[in-house]
Amino acid sequence: MGEDFLLTTETAVQLYENYAKDMPIIDYHCHLSPQEIYENKKFKNITEAWLYGDHYKWRAMRANGIPEQYITGNASDYDKFIAWAKTVPMLIGNPLYNWTHLELQRFFGIHEVLNEQSAPAIWEKVNAQLTGDGFSARDLIVKSNVTVICTTDDPADTLEYHQQIKQLDDFNVSVLPSFRPDKGLEICREGFLPWLDRLSTTYGSAIGDYETLLQALEARVRFFHSIGGRVSDHALDTVMHEESTREEAGIIFAKALKGEALTLEDEKKYKTYTLTFLGKLYAELGWVMQLHMNALRNNNTRMLNELGPDTGYDSMNDNDIAKPLVKFLDGLEQENALPKTIIYSLNPRDNYAIAGIIGSFQGGGVAGKIQFGTAWWFNDNKEGMLDQMKVLSNLGLLSRFVGMLTDSRSFLSYTRHEYFRRLVCRLIGEWVEEGEVPLDMELLGSIVEGISFKNAKEYFAF
Repeated sequence: MGEDFLLTTETAVQLYENYAKDMPIIDYHCHLSPQEIYENKKFKNITEAWLYGDHYKWRAMRANGIPEQYITGNASDYDKFIAWAKTVPMLIGNPLYNWTHLELQRFFGIHEVLNEQSAPAIWEKVNAQLTGDGFSARDLIVKSNVTVICTTDDPADTLEYHQQIKQLDDFNVSVLPSFRPDKGLEICREGFLPWLDRLSTTYGSAIGDYETLLQALEARVRFFHSIGGRVSDHALDTVMHEESTREEAGIIFAKALKGEALTLEDEKKYKTYTLTFLGKLYAELGWVMQLHMNALRNNNTRMLNELGPDTGYDSMNDNDIAKPLVKFLDGLEQENALPKTIIYSLNPRDNYAIAGIIGSFQGGGVAGKIQFGTAWWFNDNKEGMLDQMKVLSNLGLLSRFVGMLTDSRSFLSYTRHEYFRRLVCRLIGEWVEEGEVPLDMELLGSIVEGISFKNAKEYFAF
């Protein structure tokens, strides 16, 4: 992992050093806590900064035979760190191996390999820095050259910390909300009615019918917009589409309020109308709509009951997405109300389908209006990132790609942007080496700068 890490040609080295390396970061989708950003959280040790809530690492530790006590249990932070250090040497070939060492290098200047033997000394070196000055949450963001962060926020969230962050005189990073209304779409889940109560409180009026729900959602979208929000995000684990009217959706909503059982057709109709309603609103406001598809969540029921969701027990699904996705996009397009949209699938089987679909809905004078989102979750590794970019370049315009996001809860994850940018330069450098692309550094450099930062800046218009 030297200076030329992942850069396989001289062209790649030049592209990275001269065009990618120093570009700022727009993190347009992440799970950082706005409260922790506002309060400028300080970490008591590397375990808190690294292992708390990181289900990527938790999965790896379980696969290495580490008892749950040292993962999510009541072991000390030091013992949990040692357990992670025991796992790291076994991660050869996994991006976590590279990310771990990039984070140690870039944030803490530690170039030693992490293992059980080096762990005690690294624990002391990192903690001495973390507990000193310059390593709080906002410091880590600034060190990473981040200009915009989009957090993930429910319509019922008050956004109080976003508003307070705006008032900070010594922090120039824009921390903006992203509208994530999944709980309002999942009408068949047991959490739907409690969520309605919470939304009613935030909205300031009881939601007793579908019309009021739509009014509340629109009001919250416009409130997010007033705070600077320009992005929505939707987890469409199963992509559904069934033509529906406002009246039909209202009847289905009323059934749900009464606790009556809903059919699959009911669910499809409710979701289709509600999501289409939101899509039109996003288009009106110039927002970007993100669609994350084909996650299979909470596979392990016993551990779900013990630890809750988002603890490392998800995987990729294999539902068909092409027909319902096209119907949804086309429904908005027919009304000239299709917003800028980024589409992700957790299953790389869908890569060519998505890259083909987005080409059917480009236009309106917007460069890359419909985007094939960066390799996501289980795919944000070397092969996954390269495959996604190759598919996009084969069927569309890689040069208009809005690039990388962290999708992370960790303030140390920004080195993933470096990892991604090195792979962008590697791919283009190899095309030059193979004679497929001219050695025009002005052209190639502008493309690298675009993918690294400038395309996102233009696309989102924060």
